[in-house]
Amino acid sequence: MVDGEAAPMAHSLRGQIESGDTYYLGGCPDNSSAHPGCAASAGGFQGCLRLISIGDEAVDPISVQQGALGSFRDLQIDTCGLTDRCLPSYCEHGGECSQSWSTFSCDCAHTGYTGATCHSSLYEQSCEAHWHRGDSSGLYYIDSDGSGPLEPSLVYCNMTDTAWTSVQHNGSHLVRVKSLNEESPHPVFFKYMASMDQLQTIIDYADNCQQELTFHCKKSRLSTPQDGTPVSWWAGRTDETHTYWGGSQPDAHKCTCGLEGNCIDSQYYCNCDADRNEWTSTTVVLSRKKCLPVTQVVTRGGGRPHSGAAYALGPLRCSGDNSFWNSASFNTESSYLHFPTFRGELSADVSFFFKTTASSGVFLENLGITDFIRLELRAPTEVAFSFDVGNGPREVTVQSPTAFNDNRWHLVRADRNVKEASLQVGQQPRKTQPAPAAGHARLQLNSQLFVGGTASRQRGFLGCIRSLRLNGLALDLEERATMTPGVEPGCPGHCSTYGHLCHNGGRCREKRRGISCDCTFSAYDGPFCESDISAYFGAGSSVIYNFQEHYNDTFSKNSSSFTALFHEDLTLTGEMATLSFRTTGTPSSLLYVSSFDEEYLSVILAPNGSLQIRYKLDRHREPDVFNFGFKNLADGQLHHVRINREAAVMFVEVNQNARRQVILSSGTEFNAVKSIMLGTVLEPLGADPDTLRAGARGFTGCLSAVRFGPAVPLKAALRAGGRAQVTVRGHVAPAPRCADAAGPGAPAREATRPLAGDAGVIAVVIFILLCITAIAIRIYQQRWLYQKNETNIPKTGDNAETALKSELNMQSTVNESQKEYFF
Repeated sequence: MVDGEAAPMAHSLRGQIESGDTYYLGGCPDNSSAHPGCAASAGGFQGCLRLISIGDEAVDPISVQQGALGSFRDLQIDTCGLTDRCLPSYCEHGGECSQSWSTFSCDCAHTGYTGATCHSSLYEQSCEAHWHRGDSSGLYYIDSDGSGPLEPSLVYCNMTDTAWTSVQHNGSHLVRVKSLNEESPHPVFFKYMASMDQLQTIIDYADNCQQELTFHCKKSRLSTPQDGTPVSWWAGRTDETHTYWGGSQPDAHKCTCGLEGNCIDSQYYCNCDADRNEWTSTTVVLSRKKCLPVTQVVTRGGGRPHSGAAYALGPLRCSGDNSFWNSASFNTESSYLHFPTFRGELSADVSFFFKTTASSGVFLENLGITDFIRLELRAPTEVAFSFDVGNGPREVTVQSPTAFNDNRWHLVRADRNVKEASLQVGQQPRKTQPAPAAGHARLQLNSQLFVGGTASRQRGFLGCIRSLRLNGLALDLEERATMTPGVEPGCPGHCSTYGHLCHNGGRCREKRRGISCDCTFSAYDGPFCESDISAYFGAGSSVIYNFQEHYNDTFSKNSSSFTALFHEDLTLTGEMATLSFRTTGTPSSLLYVSSFDEEYLSVILAPNGSLQIRYKLDRHREPDVFNFGFKNLADGQLHHVRINREAAVMFVEVNQNARRQVILSSGTEFNAVKSIMLGTVLEPLGADPDTLRAGARGFTGCLSAVRFGPAVPLKAALRAGGRAQVTVRGHVAPAPRCADAAGPGAPAREATRPLAGDAGVIAVVIFILLCITAIAIRIYQQRWLYQKNETNIPKTGDNAETALKSELNMQSTVNESQKEYFF
């Protein structure tokens, strides 16, 4: 029996059991030869035994201890020295503790944290951090307080020129007020996908936050006509009610039109209070961070016939992360910033970015009586994390094959807990050191925390430190730097670290907090110049890009070095051209660059679908013709072409295959460049017959990423502000991506001629299609009759929102002065 429960099976034994007169409890003695009767198949027992009895006789351990009964070794008698290493548990953030006789371990699965004690977060602190990793828009878990108590939250990161964090709630649809009885207000509560503590942390760290609220009203007031008492309001995260809508001050009880004096009725301070028998709407952007997010909207009207009210609340949207860019510049070795004592007795993590040109320096230091913690750049290629918790100084170091003092940002993560200490710098492997099995575990510090130097004012750090966090708490370096000699708030120069995020010829631009990618001279768009600009070309369509107009307009005021570019007397000794295409038509003209001197570059698909490139750099000579014997490229798949000419040497790369080098014989200079033509080529002067034939047929399909030197004709044609130097003829439609499935205007694959034996199959298919068409017509007729009979039945239930939207859309004759717009 175990714990009072009998074993599931019992056995009958016949005869007697002779047990002998010696019992071994807990294991066998080492000198097994003296005890031949003891043969244990497993190791000795570790734990406690009590209430031992053999037969009807109790065993007294005290008698064993006194030597009157048996013998013992390595035993504590009359006490249980068992240590429960999971009580208390050192596993954090919900990690599950398990133990052996000598140690414990933490299972961090499904917690969102990692490390020996589940202390460090797996997730980035913000969408801003994801932006500077080059991540695209999407759903991400972020952990705003790092290793702090708040759990990670699921948000949508919208990567534009800046990083926007969007937190959705359960009421983003249009809400129609069901009751307009003045004595019965209609409250709606909003629950977000993050807790209020998580939202507050996101808002506090953000540069800006906003939430859009659209309010529709018809004979429904926001305040009473007698004394202006508000009858509709909203509440923020502190449950404080607010009666302002948009740009007015919180205590004004007015809409923006009331402050600006342009309401539709000058007697009232909000358009809805005009009590018009027609729908009017107000879209407001609430941007006071301390009032956000909106947690409740309460609407109440006058209960009159034909009145109505509705509203829609957008998600909470925040941009930037001021803690990610909070930085300080240390200009002398004796300068430092000081903060209150770091409290990390059992778990301590430190993370920050640094950049420097110095060979050594202390990042931070905090001292106790004997304990201490220190992080330093010990050598150009070595970062050290040293500490003492009472067991003597210990150290973890990371060494790099390349120097850290390269004036680029490097991320440092140091962690120390009762199990181990670890250090990681940038992409270098994480180094760990286990804690001693027995000894002190608490880090006891009592001095101030010194950042950028030491208490002795020696071995100070020269350079920049930013985004310093201790146990998930961000320290405000900039605020402290403003009042400290030798230290300046902020640190310029981020493109050296993050400039690689700008792709496809995009240029990195410095910002006070971070970078942006300038895609002006790239054939791509988007925050990182990675979104290709694509267009579907219909039959006979074309895009003509004129260089001279472009450079006169663009560079006449900005750059003297470009003002003469592509004028008639310009000579190009080299250029680079790129394009991607997808088509099934041959012959096709992919790219034609003309000049005033009848010189040209043409890229065409021959009738057999092979790629041909022609350069004519002298009007008196025949063009150089290069036929690249690749497979048929008019196969409906996406293909990429890159051409780079340097004088008489041309390099061609197709579909990222090995580059092919060819030598031009017609010349080395491209003179008086005039225009780029995509699609149908109109009257190419001096062109060869194959170019004329392909140009007359034009191009039917999808073109993207077209670039010739700094000119990007598709971007100029499809983006606002670029039409001055571009002429578009025929059907040229923007496309999401040429690599995607065919969209509107995409070319269909050319049909192959059927064999004569397939005529019977085709006839059967046509017959089946005719039958399906007849059935579809019959079903449509029955449905039309049903809808006609149901015309007079009122819509209810789930159709209320649809009916309201329809009513709002029908009222298109409302004068624009009767609407309010807040931005």
